[in-house]
Amino acid sequence: MSSSDADGVDVNIDTALVRRLVTGQFPEFADLAIEPVATSGTDNALYRLGDDMCVRLPRVTWAIVQVEKEQEWLPALAPFLPLDIPKPLKLGRPAEGYLWNWSIYGWIEGESVTPERIAEPRQLATDLGHFIATLHRVDPAGGPPAGDHNFYRGMPLATRNKPTREAIQELHGTIDFEAVTEAWDAALESSPWDLPPVWIHGDIHAGNLLANDGQVSAVIDFGGLGIGDPACDLIVAWNYLSAESRDAFRAAVAVDDATWARGRGWALSISLIGLPYYQDKNPVIVARAKRTIAEVLADHRSAV
Repeated sequence: MSSSDADGVDVNIDTALVRRLVTGQFPEFADLAIEPVATSGTDNALYRLGDDMCVRLPRVTWAIVQVEKEQEWLPALAPFLPLDIPKPLKLGRPAEGYLWNWSIYGWIEGESVTPERIAEPRQLATDLGHFIATLHRVDPAGGPPAGDHNFYRGMPLATRNKPTREAIQELHGTIDFEAVTEAWDAALESSPWDLPPVWIHGDIHAGNLLANDGQVSAVIDFGGLGIGDPACDLIVAWNYLSAESRDAFRAAVAVDDATWARGRGWALSISLIGLPYYQDKNPVIVARAKRTIAEVLADHRSAV
C-alpha cells in the first residue's frame, strides 16, 4: 500500500511502519501483535492491533481531514445510535516518514455484510433504516457542513449534475444511455431539501456494515460524516438491498417521496461517477456500481 502527500511523495504503509508508529507514540502497546486487515476500501489502511484494537491510517490525501473529525464526533454520536460505530481510542501524529495523523480504534467484532451472513434480509433492512433515521434525528449543532472533507455528501443533488452527465457520456455504449439519462433527469426534478441539515453517514454500503449472528451489528467508516441533506444516506436501498426488502427499509427510515427520489439519484450518480474511475482499480466497487445502476433503473421504471 502507499499514500502520497500534496507533493506526490510516496510513503509506504506496511506492518513495519505501523509497528514503529505504535511503539514510538504508544509504548504501552509495543508488545501487541499487528496484522493487516483485508479491505476493499481505498482511502485508509487498516491493521489489527492485539485482540481489541485496530490502527487506521489514511493512504490518500482527501482522507487526512477525516481523522480528527472522527476523533471529535464519533464519541458524541455513539450513545444515541442503535448499532455499534467505531470508537476512537488514540490519535497518532506524523512520524517515521509517515506524514499524516492516524488513529487507534477499538476493534469491532463482525464480518462484512453479505447475503449469506444475514438470516432475515427484511430485518436487516428495518434495522438499517432505524439506524439511519436515528442518526438523522441527533442534534446537528456544531456538526461539519457537507464539503470537501466528506466528498460533498449531503450537498444538493443538483451540484452533482455536471460530473454525473460527464460520466454518462464517458460510459456511452456500455450502459443503457437513454434509461440512465431519464432516471437522472427524474431525480433532479424532485424537490430539494429545504429543512435544516441533519447528521449523515454519507457512505452506507455493505462494505461499511458488519454482521454478527445473522444480523447487522455495526456501521463503520465515517469518513463521509457531516451534516446536510439526508437523501445520500438512502443509497444502500439500491447498492445492497433487494426490491423485496427495500420497502421495509423505506418504512423504517420514514422519508418523504422527494427525499426517496433524491436518494435514488444519489445512488445512481455515485455509481456512474465511480464506475469509470475504478474500472481497472477495484473490482469490488465496480461490481457494486453495476448492480446499483441496474437496481436504480428497475426501481425507476416501477415508479413511473
